[in-house]
Amino acid sequence: QVQLVESGGGLVQAGGSLRLSCALSGSIFSRYAMGWYRQAPGKQRELVADITSGGSTNYADSVKGRFTLSRDNAKNTVYLQMNNLKPEDTAVYYCNAHIGRPPHYWGQGTQVTVSS
Repeated sequence: QVQLVESGGGLVQAGGSLRLSCALSGSIFSRYAMGWYRQAPGKQRELVADITSGGSTNYADSVKGRFTLSRDNAKNTVYLQMNNLKPEDTAVYYCNAHIGRPPHYWGQGTQVTVSS
């Protein structure tokens, strides 16, 4: 059974930084494409960034140049480094994993709050 455990959320002032981590257990991490999504109150869940099993990354336009997604296959973990955070980045952030077909696996979510 694949499990995703997220950590690293919190409260930060605008312009600050946070690093989110997502650890996968129960399967072979290197096979999975990984991603981060976020959902703000009253809004739909949206893709923030994702990374293929080969390490290619993709970012939402709203976070390009500020967020960096990376993976460490030795630690079964992906990291989302978030710099220059803005109040509009406030949301619950969810980790996602898949191997190109259903099912997709989701973490429990971690709250990121950016104060102005």
